[in-house]
Amino acid sequence: MKKKKYAVVIATYGEVEKLTLRNLWPSSRRIVKVITRQIVKVPKLLIYFIADYRSTRHYIDWRLHNYESTLVSTNRIQTGLVASRLRQSEHPVFSRVEADVVEAYFFVPPYLEETLQHLEKEYDGVIVVPMIPVESAFSCGVACQMVSDVYGDHRFENVRVLNKLWQDPELHRLYTDYLFQRVDRGYIQKCSKTGLVLVIHGTLVRDRAGNPPKVFTGLDETSAFFHFMKERIMGDKRNVFDGVKQGCMNHSAGGEWTSDTIEKALDEFHEEGYDSVVMFPYGFFADNSETEYEAQTLLEKSPIPYKQYIRCINGSPDFATWLSGRIIDELELLSNLQKTFEQLEPTQELSVHD
Repeated sequence: MKKKKYAVVIATYGEVEKLTLRNLWPSSRRIVKVITRQIVKVPKLLIYFIADYRSTRHYIDWRLHNYESTLVSTNRIQTGLVASRLRQSEHPVFSRVEADVVEAYFFVPPYLEETLQHLEKEYDGVIVVPMIPVESAFSCGVACQMVSDVYGDHRFENVRVLNKLWQDPELHRLYTDYLFQRVDRGYIQKCSKTGLVLVIHGTLVRDRAGNPPKVFTGLDETSAFFHFMKERIMGDKRNVFDGVKQGCMNHSAGGEWTSDTIEKALDEFHEEGYDSVVMFPYGFFADNSETEYEAQTLLEKSPIPYKQYIRCINGSPDFATWLSGRIIDELELLSNLQKTFEQLEPTQELSVHD
C-alpha cells in the first residue's frame, strides 16, 4: 500500500532576523492588517502610517539596546528537533503515512498562507502546529483563518490544527520540571521570600465601548492555564516559591486588557517584602521581543534585590519529544478521518446513480 504524504507545519508569529527598516516595514504592515484590525477599526489609509511608525520605533529602540530577535532561529531549531523525533518514531501510523516537517510564519517569510498553498498541491494532508499554548483569534485563530482561506470546504478532511495544548497535563509536568531544573537555588535559599512571575500574553477584556470583545480572546483559557500551573508548581515537593503571580503583557489599543500585568506582579511582590523573584514566560514556546527584551527589561528595573529570568522552553529536547507525540496523535486522526471519507465515497456515488 502506497503511503500517504503529509506535511507538518511548525508555525508562529515570526520576527525579523536581521534588524533593518526594510525588513521591519512589511512585517509591521502584516501585523496591523491581521491582528490590530480585529480589535480596532483601522482605515486602510492609516495602515501604512501606523505600521511604519511602529517599525521605526522598534528599529530605534532595538538598535539602541543592541537587541535582535531569536524567535525565528529558535523556531527553526524546534522544527529540526520535531523532524528528528518523527523520523525516529516507531509508531504504527508511519506504516501508512510519511511526514515532512517545515517551518512557517504569520508575519515574516516563509509566510504560512503561501506555504499552505504550496503544500495543498503536493501533500495528502497537513498538520498545522501553532507554537502558542493558549488559542485565541490572535494566535491559532490566525492559522485557522489561513487554513480556511487556502483549503475552503476541504479543510476538515485535509488539515488538522493542534489546539488546547495548555490543557495537557504532560505540558504542565514538562514546564514544572524545566522550571525547577533551572532555578538558582544557591542564591534563592539565602533569601527570605521568593516569588514567581509566570509571563503570558495578555488579552482584551472589554472593547472601548465597555462591551465583551466580538472576537475570541482566550481570556478564560488564559486564566485556567495560570491556575493549573500555579497549583502544580506550589504543590511540587521541589517548590521554593512563597507566591506565584500571573504577569500579562498587554497592548494599549482596543479597550481594557487583562489587569494582572507584569508591572503589577513585580510591584506587589516588592510591597509584600519579597527579596527574590523568578520570571518564567510560560505563555510562549520560544523567546521573542516580548519575553527576552520587554519582559526581561521590566524584571531588571524592579527594585527587588535578586532577579532571575528563566528562558522559554525554546530548544528543549523534552519539549520536542512531547510536541512530537501530540503531532503523531494528529497524524493518526487525520489518517483515520481520510480513510473514513474514502470508504464513504463509493456508497455516495451508488446512491446517486440509483
